[in-house]
Amino acid sequence: MRRGKPEVREIHPDIRYNNILIQTMVHHILKNGKKSVATGLMYDTLDIIEKQTKKNPVEVFETAMKNVAPVMEVRPRRVGGATYQVPMEVPADRRTTLAIRWVLAAARARSGKSFSEKLAAELMEAFNNQGAAIRKREEAHKMAEANRAFSHYRA
Repeated sequence: MRRGKPEVREIHPDIRYNNILIQTMVHHILKNGKKSVATGLMYDTLDIIEKQTKKNPVEVFETAMKNVAPVMEVRPRRVGGATYQVPMEVPADRRTTLAIRWVLAAARARSGKSFSEKLAAELMEAFNNQGAAIRKREEAHKMAEANRAFSHYRA
């Protein structure tokens, strides 16, 4: 039996930029409960972005996240013993979660340098529609496009 959906917790905006998306990113960077370290890393990243692009770092960050966020994804659906990959639209909250997850995974996979520099580089590439996180989104869209024949199986 399925239980009810858990209630969505309210996320308060971050202190420096008063932005909820930045605070969400801090929560995802978080490891072993060290929030002050995660916050410092995020602010260092935004400072690096500002230095290198000479633009508002919050706008660069938000545009990068919008560029990475997937519109369509495939979800498995069982129909009469067969499992089909059915393309579905991604809800807004999952869209941001996936974008954050992909950017962080791509940044962690980069070699050398500090984490702030790796994350800044990944975000700037995402801002310019390049990089590993953008490739991940393209891959998800390709899968959805390839399985368009099964779109009538939507729940």
